[in-house]
Amino acid sequence: MAVVAVAAAGWLAYTQVWGTGGTHPLAWTDVTAKARGLQFVHREVVVIHSRRTFVKVVRAAMPGRAPAPPPLDWNRQEAVMIAVGPRSGTGYSVEVRRVVEHRRSIDVYARERTPSLGDPVTAEVTYPYRVIAIRRSHKPVYVKLEGR
Repeated sequence: MAVVAVAAAGWLAYTQVWGTGGTHPLAWTDVTAKARGLQFVHREVVVIHSRRTFVKVVRAAMPGRAPAPPPLDWNRQEAVMIAVGPRSGTGYSVEVRRVVEHRRSIDVYARERTPSLGDPVTAEVTYPYRVIAIRRSHKPVYVKLEGR
């Protein structure tokens, strides 16, 4: 029984300490302006590893009117697309706050920005989104989208 307890404690230490250790900021580039005109009618968080996958994802969301993918070096980069769905006016946006690399994963921290009462906004349907490029990695990418 003691061997099982020691093994469980060792596994817990390995997964929690070593797996989350080695944390450092990861460089990223905002390529939203190069991926203009996206309109996702649902919340969408996608990590895209190839140009073909980008086209497939966008065509599924916007049949017959999908814009071209951003010009990335898909052999060295991957895209992270964060869309929050339709909003009732201007002034909404998605902001990437930071990207952090761990030993076993990459975390993208993003937030939806909403207009304040005094902000000048126009009543029209908008589709806030953000597309960033990060260095291609074998690690899983997790997007942590904070609320409004």
